[in-house]
Amino acid sequence: MSDQIHVAVAVIRNLANQLFITLRPSHVHQGGLWEFPGGKVEAGESVYDALVREVHEENGIDIQRAQPLIKIPFRYPDKHVLLDVWEVLEFNGAAHGKEGQEFRWIDNNELGQYSFPAANKAIINAVRLPAVYLITPEPDANIEKFIGQLVAQLSAGISLVQLRAKQLSEDAFMALAKNAVELCHQYQSKLIINGTPDLLTKIPADGIHLTSERLMKLDKRPLAGDLLVSASCHNLAQIEQANRIGADFIVLAPVSATSSHPGVQTLGWATFAELTEHAMMPVYALGGMTELDIGTSRQKGGQGIAGISSLWTAR
Repeated sequence: MSDQIHVAVAVIRNLANQLFITLRPSHVHQGGLWEFPGGKVEAGESVYDALVREVHEENGIDIQRAQPLIKIPFRYPDKHVLLDVWEVLEFNGAAHGKEGQEFRWIDNNELGQYSFPAANKAIINAVRLPAVYLITPEPDANIEKFIGQLVAQLSAGISLVQLRAKQLSEDAFMALAKNAVELCHQYQSKLIINGTPDLLTKIPADGIHLTSERLMKLDKRPLAGDLLVSASCHNLAQIEQANRIGADFIVLAPVSATSSHPGVQTLGWATFAELTEHAMMPVYALGGMTELDIGTSRQKGGQGIAGISSLWTAR
């Protein structure tokens, strides 16, 4: 196996919020597949400088501002790559195929219509997922108040929700879950159910969240198609298991101390960054997080932050 190839990758959006993709030439590695533009980081070159250079050389635009989105380590049978993906926030010029390659501007919901290299799956997930992942607190007897608070968060822009309700009776849980799905979809948001995959045969939710215990018992991905699989991870072994089963994203915790779990040993941002480098999918930081921590999470390789109490009452 050759040394790892470090590649800078650009996620570029236009004013219509469309994504820029290009077609790889048929004679190169992974030829004939669509990709997000970029290229190899040269020796002594920073990732940002490589990003600017490659996109200018291949696509004719000048990047003015960009921020890290995700790092993806991936092993093909013949090559080991690290995709260092950046979200381009500002650029000058008209993006095109400067070297004659085919290019297109597409909407997020069109990504599934194009064939990408396997390593790009995590980029697509990162592009589709928001920076904030709301985990609901355990509902109490006042379900009407719970629903009202959920609506408030959806109205404020939350677009990814995990319903975590382990103390309800089966009938009460099913009723709440179906109501929550309808509300989330009404606001164009996705609802993930914390539970077993078979729940999705009864509830039209968008995916399942696995506890770390459920995650470690699996030998393959539990859901097919566009249904999302997320998981709770606390260490490297669990992240590697999430990689093996093809999870779409994970929550890594606890990053910081929380009032609900006093005395629990925390990861800290340095360990969060180290562990995130092993994940082949987006990673949300959980534990003592507020929206003020989104920038730090992104700087440390995360997708953003997940939160329960801090997000449930923040708006």
